[in-house]
Amino acid sequence: MSGFSNFAVSFSIVSILSGCLTLYGTGMNNGGPAMIIWGWPVVGLLTLCVGLAMAEICSSYPTAGGLYYWSAKLARSRGPAWSWFTGWFNFLGQVAVTAGVDYGAAFFTNAFLSLQFGFEATPAHTVEIFAAILLIHGLLNTRGVKLVALLNNVSVWWHLVGVAVIVGALALLPDRHASASFVFTEFVDNTGFHNQLYVAMLGLLLAQYTLTGYDASAHMTEETHDAARSGPRGIVNAITVSLGAGWILLLGLTFAIRDYDGALASDTGVAPAQIFIDAIGTGGAEFLLLIVIGAQFFCGMASVTANSRMIYAFSRDGALPGSALWHRIDPRTQTPTNAVWLATGGALLLGLPALWNTTAYTAVTSISVIGLYISYVIPVYLRLRQGDDFPRGPWHLGRWSRPIGVIAVGWTAFISIVFMLPTVSPITAESFNYTPVAVLAVVGFAGLWWLASARHWFTGPILAAPAPAADAAPDGPTAPDPEMETR
Repeated sequence: MSGFSNFAVSFSIVSILSGCLTLYGTGMNNGGPAMIIWGWPVVGLLTLCVGLAMAEICSSYPTAGGLYYWSAKLARSRGPAWSWFTGWFNFLGQVAVTAGVDYGAAFFTNAFLSLQFGFEATPAHTVEIFAAILLIHGLLNTRGVKLVALLNNVSVWWHLVGVAVIVGALALLPDRHASASFVFTEFVDNTGFHNQLYVAMLGLLLAQYTLTGYDASAHMTEETHDAARSGPRGIVNAITVSLGAGWILLLGLTFAIRDYDGALASDTGVAPAQIFIDAIGTGGAEFLLLIVIGAQFFCGMASVTANSRMIYAFSRDGALPGSALWHRIDPRTQTPTNAVWLATGGALLLGLPALWNTTAYTAVTSISVIGLYISYVIPVYLRLRQGDDFPRGPWHLGRWSRPIGVIAVGWTAFISIVFMLPTVSPITAESFNYTPVAVLAVVGFAGLWWLASARHWFTGPILAAPAPAADAAPDGPTAPDPEMETR
């Protein structure tokens, strides 16, 4: 891959047209316009600190193992244990974000089918569409990295042009818009908790869920030219471009709201779809929905790509049950085909509770945030402990490394607690936030396996350390990895 293609994978997974819109209804209930508009830049800047800290480490250790490989290299002691749990948190987050993206795509696809063909928006229909999208993404990802790279390059322009078209249509076509005071100051609490601070914290999920998945640039470094520079740039650029374009999208959509309660109660089951309909009519709304669905499709495909590379690298080191199966490479396409199907199958299982749980989608997005961000900051925390002993690559933060790393760790600790909290009151079997259950189940399994067996044989990533990153040619590919060639 080129450096642009590496950036494109992360940008496609961040996907502002996926995260911003699929959780927009959640944001409308948890804080309303005020939290949607102001929560975005606040979360974005704090997320940028996490991304910058990760990028610095990526420059020193550009490998497909990414985060869990970094933990093994950065730990002063008990490296295998740090690596083991980093990998398991990342595995959980990767599977969850794939489920979240493709289930969100299913929401919007069902809304479009409801408008066009009367295909009712029900949980059962959405799950059926969800399974079909996962199947398509699995098939595309088994065709080889060149096809994936091409589609991700297209995805970047689809997202940027798509945002411009949607915002332009919502700005120019309606005969009236919401007031600035409504957009920037209106606070809404439909959770039943009646504590504005608590509800505001819940409202941060929209922005934080959207700004995930940029670790994909690290996972793709073994397939990227000049990885020690391209990988870090891919991480940081994916966040900064998404931050700017995403805020424009949220402003355009919020100014277009006409009937707040009507959007939340829409027959399509998707609040943004109803906002489109109210603002520019059904025909125009269907066109905008197709743009969104296309972006979400690209996002889900890139998510499966990154997830499968993480599974491949983690199972290469024997850290997943049935590892010998998951790290096999297809001799024709040179892709980890079995890992692709584990990624899609795991995502399907995680999304199935939506059949009976009304807050299941919120839970899936929370799981993805917690799993990914804990895996993001474990190596950052270990890098902080190294201090000046950290071997810097050609891309680094200089004297800003420590303060940025401290902010990244503190922010992750905060959101990991907040997004496990109940989201609706009263708490019932249907509204229960099962995020803590899913997180504890996976971490508990990994912990028990570690204590009972893995601590005796898991020694960390088996991949030989890459050549010193600073020696990479400025504009050419990094030295080939002998293991990759023999595999």
